[in-house]
Amino acid sequence: MDYRKEIARLKKEKNAVILAHYYQRPEIQDVADYVGDSLGLSQKAAETEADMIVFAGVHFMAETAKILNPDKKVVLPDLDAGCSLADSCPPEAFEPFVNDHPEHIVVTYINCSAAIKAMSDLVCTSSNALDIVNSIPEDIPIIFAPDRNLGKYIMQQTGRDMLLWDGSCVVHEAFSMDKLTSLHMEYPKAEIIAHPESETHILKTASYIGSTAGMINHVKQQPEKQYIVGTEAGILHQMRKEVPGTDLIPMPALENNTCACSECAYMKVNTLEKLYRCMLEETPEIEVEENLRKKALRPIERMLALS
Repeated sequence: MDYRKEIARLKKEKNAVILAHYYQRPEIQDVADYVGDSLGLSQKAAETEADMIVFAGVHFMAETAKILNPDKKVVLPDLDAGCSLADSCPPEAFEPFVNDHPEHIVVTYINCSAAIKAMSDLVCTSSNALDIVNSIPEDIPIIFAPDRNLGKYIMQQTGRDMLLWDGSCVVHEAFSMDKLTSLHMEYPKAEIIAHPESETHILKTASYIGSTAGMINHVKQQPEKQYIVGTEAGILHQMRKEVPGTDLIPMPALENNTCACSECAYMKVNTLEKLYRCMLEETPEIEVEENLRKKALRPIERMLALS
């Protein structure tokens, strides 16, 4: 079956839009109407006029799209497309943590469940986290969750002393410092760029730190240079399309990974066939209970207004 052709047919027939994250498989990125980071995907989900949103990403992303679009059908190619970072902040543990610090404003990274967003005052992405935190008066204490690495980076950049939840992304914690050092000796002229979910010792090696969209834009400004790219390897497909001919080298991961780079197994469970099947059968469909949706919507809308 020509899945690309069938997906194009179903998209037109069902008035569907396909939103894909940079970490998706290349063949999925190539059939998407929009490929982006969490902020861009949220903005596109908020403004779409499609009847069905096909979210090629992980569960919390599709859930966010549903929170923004209660009257639209939102489908995800595979319900097993989860997120290690979101899983590191279970609602039953986070709720008493928040309740123990009632004077704090709660800022949560978008990589979390609807239940966690519903306990939040503001949501942020890696693209706008600094702006979101800087928008909060300095005399108001902040809880930041779930990513401790992003939280540490924000604290370093803003000077704010935040109370951090101890969560992390297994992909961005998989980078090997020893292997990175060896790689940089092999490519001494390569510029190291990294995602702020990475550990502090990795970020200290980088001359540019930013979101996936920010990293692509940075490389586009100087395409003649050589780059070691410190984020999930799926971004390299879009980068190579944006800057063909630029030497892009994935940051090496620990020995126990299945490849030399760092890949998210959750992102990769989605396939072109699953994308076609979910469009054809309009399932798995993402649902969010209405009371929970309304609570989770408020901090997302505040983020979008500040972005």
